[in-house]
Amino acid sequence: MRALKIAATGMSAQQMRVETISNNLANMSTTGYNARRAEFADLHYQQMARAGTVNAADGTVLPTGVQLGLGVRPAAVSVHLAQGSLSASGGDLDLAIDGKGYLEVTLPSGQAAYTRDGALKRSADGVIVTSDGFPLAPEIIIPPDARSISINSDGEVYAYFETATEAQLLGQITLAGFTNAKGLEAIGSNLFVETEASGPSLVSAPGLDGLGTVRQGYLEDSSVDAVREVTELIEAQRGYELNAKVISAADQMLGATTQVR
Repeated sequence: MRALKIAATGMSAQQMRVETISNNLANMSTTGYNARRAEFADLHYQQMARAGTVNAADGTVLPTGVQLGLGVRPAAVSVHLAQGSLSASGGDLDLAIDGKGYLEVTLPSGQAAYTRDGALKRSADGVIVTSDGFPLAPEIIIPPDARSISINSDGEVYAYFETATEAQLLGQITLAGFTNAKGLEAIGSNLFVETEASGPSLVSAPGLDGLGTVRQGYLEDSSVDAVREVTELIEAQRGYELNAKVISAADQMLGATTQVR
């Protein structure tokens, strides 16, 4: 009875869909988070009678044949790249990327990682870091006597001092772009690392090479649409229930078979 295994693959697929939706809803307040979508593909087909097979001595062929599908499988969990709304935070080290691109940070291992979470902080040494303490690349150090910080849309970081009338340029914030940003590997903490699917990073100043600009004092909200997620959650739940009914029906058919005398 193929229906049992086919329905089981359907239940497994809907369960993965629910897990993906639950992760989206859990991150509906995560800065710079992009919603994920579970994608599926049908499994192999058993060819009971191939289309085009000669069916008679006069050369008549089967127009369609008999192909029995064997279920569904997960194909991908892709990222829906959409910019969230920008919310004013007022923080002098809060940055939102208006457009494409990622901030590059350096992990403790020396590996480069990328994020759209612009809730930056200042370490004890004055280095601009993420909330987890990873420094921006290239590294920018804020002097301890700096009165305030200004970051323009091109990513230039200026410091103002009590003893000087003109601002001092501290460094340049760059953005990284990717040919296939959906191919980035998420490692948690709002961080991504490049893969062969994403291609190498293309680093440039904000506003150049198709990259977005940065806005000081803003943070990018999550792009999760709660109404859409709840709607898809209901669809996934109903799909799970329907596949469970198929298993129940197949079980009753098997029961009827074993009771035949």
